[in-house]
Amino acid sequence: MNTILSLLRPRILSAINGLRPNNGKSNWPRFFMYGSLGIIFWTGTFIIFYRVLFYFQSVQDFGDILAMKLISMLIITFFTLLLFSNIINCLSHLYLSQDLPLLHSLPVSSKKIFFSRWIISTFDSSWMIVAFSFPVFLSYGLIYKAGIIFYVIFLAAIIFMCLITSALSGILVLFGAKILPAGRIRTILIILGVAMTLFLILVLRFTRPEQLVNPDSFASVVLYLNSMQTPDSPLLPTTWITDTIKAALNGEIKSCLFNIALTGTCALMLIFISNIIAQFAYFNGFSKSQTTPKRLFAPVKYKGYNWESLLNFLPRESKAFAVKEIRTFFRDSAQWPQLFLMAALIAIYIYNFSVLPLDNFPIKAVYLQNLFSFLNIGLAAFVLTAIVARFVFPAVSMEGEAFWIVQAAPVSIKRFLWIKFFLYYIPLIILAEVLVVVSNLLLRVSPFMMFLSTITIFCLVPAIVGMAVGLGAVYADFKSENPAQTVTSFGGLLFMILCFCLIASVVILEAGPVYYIFMADIRAQSISLLQLIWSVISFGFASFLCLLAFFYPIYLGEKKLGIR
Repeated sequence: MNTILSLLRPRILSAINGLRPNNGKSNWPRFFMYGSLGIIFWTGTFIIFYRVLFYFQSVQDFGDILAMKLISMLIITFFTLLLFSNIINCLSHLYLSQDLPLLHSLPVSSKKIFFSRWIISTFDSSWMIVAFSFPVFLSYGLIYKAGIIFYVIFLAAIIFMCLITSALSGILVLFGAKILPAGRIRTILIILGVAMTLFLILVLRFTRPEQLVNPDSFASVVLYLNSMQTPDSPLLPTTWITDTIKAALNGEIKSCLFNIALTGTCALMLIFISNIIAQFAYFNGFSKSQTTPKRLFAPVKYKGYNWESLLNFLPRESKAFAVKEIRTFFRDSAQWPQLFLMAALIAIYIYNFSVLPLDNFPIKAVYLQNLFSFLNIGLAAFVLTAIVARFVFPAVSMEGEAFWIVQAAPVSIKRFLWIKFFLYYIPLIILAEVLVVVSNLLLRVSPFMMFLSTITIFCLVPAIVGMAVGLGAVYADFKSENPAQTVTSFGGLLFMILCFCLIASVVILEAGPVYYIFMADIRAQSISLLQLIWSVISFGFASFLCLLAFFYPIYLGEKKLGIR
């Protein structure tokens, strides 16, 4: 145990040093921002679930059934997220970290190295689920007037769930690293990405959530409730955890202790099995991961054609950087699972518009169609922000310690940043416009809303991409072990906040004028002079915000990188 604590000591000391002032600069502003956002999110989650459960309690006979169904869905969701997150973190901590060669050169067994890295991976993957699941179950405890025993049992159940998913992930990663050929450890990420994509699509579509707002499609209340059933096999750990929390809420002590004992012993058994497997398989898999990785797919070659010729219109130096950026992106197989997941989410996003039961609402369809179209501007922008945060914000940090080559190249920092911008801007503007146009066609909106949506997205995309490139340069981390994780840093959080503020401001500024123009069109009337002036000012200010977000962050990034 002393050896494992010694292996964990650098991580603990690193966390403690992160709380201290850095180069004389206080960390309190950063802590205040993170803490404030955490409290706001925590409070908002609690209020939402409290109000939902309070409403369920007002529904006689079926309120408790709905509340228990919600617990089942939450546990399955948490379990799935934890499993996928733990697999990714186990791969990184067990096979891809840069300090692993140093650790394996120490007089320490590979089993102990595995266990210490597994503990770090478990903490990194699970702390957020534990922290932000508490307001959900706090609302349950207050609504059902549960005692302190409920909260203790809930905390133990969540911790055991984290241990089960982490141990399962460790076993899967060990077998994957053992089975795959040498140098192909990163391909596990691609396989997992495809599997998770298919899983998300199947789970979402099999639940058919659009039918839940149409009671006419059910012959009885029993069928309606059965449609919300989740897997409840007695062999699944999620069933034990769900039954534990239900029993604790209802004061059934024997059932609660039995299920928590099942969960705990399962977690300990899986940890024991993973350590036994690691004793024989971990070092061999680590040795394989150190060899030169092979390409998963061989490059496609066309006689007489070279895709690089498409960039001949660029100056020679700029073309070299553009080709390097494109090649780097497609050679990094760790990016591909994210592409698969994004594609799945976008497909689901578009498909859901085609199944909206607009005719079953008491509001006229014409109002709902255009209302959803207007709200879709903000939703599409948020989807775009998530994609940009994952791929564009870390783009500058991905240069790593070889950034000195960029500084020594005959290309200015300004041109370097603009090359980054345009390489990501072109595919993202196409994606965003297709997303908006297709969803509007499915909603059958008016020509005015179609025009407004396309123009607004056309202005928001360069603003969001510009902020990602600029702030990614301002908060670039060229020494990061995994530059893709910079999106979770202070700079990444600031980027997400500013994007949220920009999108919300644009939507709010356009809401009033859009309402008056739309109602005037419906009633075949003309808008007044005051409303016209208000519309011009609102749209003008929204355009100014987009231009400011477009140019100013890149200027700040150029200034910051220029003094390095």
